[in-house]
Amino acid sequence: MTRYADIPKPIRSGIVVVDHDRGTPQRIIVLQFNPDTLERSLSPQSAGGSGDSGGGGSGTGDRNEALRLKGPAQETWKFTAEIDATDQFEVAAPDGIHPQLATLEMLVQPTTQQIRDASRLSQKGAIEISPIEMPLTLFTWGSKRVMPVRLTELSINESAFDVNLNPIRASLSIGLKVLTVSDLPAGHRGADLYMAHLAQKERLAAAARRGSLGGLGLTGGDIGGTATLSGRG
Repeated sequence: MTRYADIPKPIRSGIVVVDHDRGTPQRIIVLQFNPDTLERSLSPQSAGGSGDSGGGGSGTGDRNEALRLKGPAQETWKFTAEIDATDQFEVAAPDGIHPQLATLEMLVQPTTQQIRDASRLSQKGAIEISPIEMPLTLFTWGSKRVMPVRLTELSINESAFDVNLNPIRASLSIGLKVLTVSDLPAGHRGADLYMAHLAQKERLAAAARRGSLGGLGLTGGDIGGTATLSGRG
C-alpha cells in the first residue's frame, strides 16, 4: 500500500443527458480534467424599464417596478475543457479523441433519425413541422451545482494528431446557459431541477456569516433612516 492510498480522488465535473420524460440518464460525459477557471454571469430580469441612465433623474422606467423581478436571473457559464488521449496510455484509443469530441458535438446536433422524420413529414405535406427537441442536458460541478443547461458555444482547438490524423489533444471553449422556469414549460423535469438548484443557493446563502453595520463603518441601528457614515478613517 502506498502512502497516497487514503487520498480521495477528485470529483469530476461533467454533463449528463437525461430523458426528460422518464428522468433516466441517457449519456454521462465526464470531463477528463476539471477546468482551472469558470466564468459566470448573472443578468437580473428586472420588471422596470431602463431606469436612470445617470443623467440625474432622466430614467424612463416605472418607479413602482424598480425593485421588482420578472423571474430568475439569466445565468451563463463559460470554461475551457481539455481532452488529451496521451494522458490515458492504458486506454486504447484507435480513433484518438474523435469519440469524445463527437459526443460533445451531438449535444447541439439532431440525430440522423430526427432529420429523416422531419423530412418525411415535409414530403407528406405537413403545414407546420415543430423544431426538433433535444434531450434535457444537465451540467454538474459537484453535488452543490447540478443545473439544466443549453449549450450555447462550442469552440474546438485541436492541437495534436496521431499518424492517421486522428486528433489526440484538444481544448474546448464551452458556453452554457442555465435554463430556468422562465425558459421551460410548466411541469417540465428541467424546471423541477432548476428549482432544486435555486433552493440549494438559498441554503448556501443562509449558511453565510452575517455582517455587521460596524464592519461597514456605519452607526445607528436603523439603516433605513438614522445610520450615518462614521468619520473614522
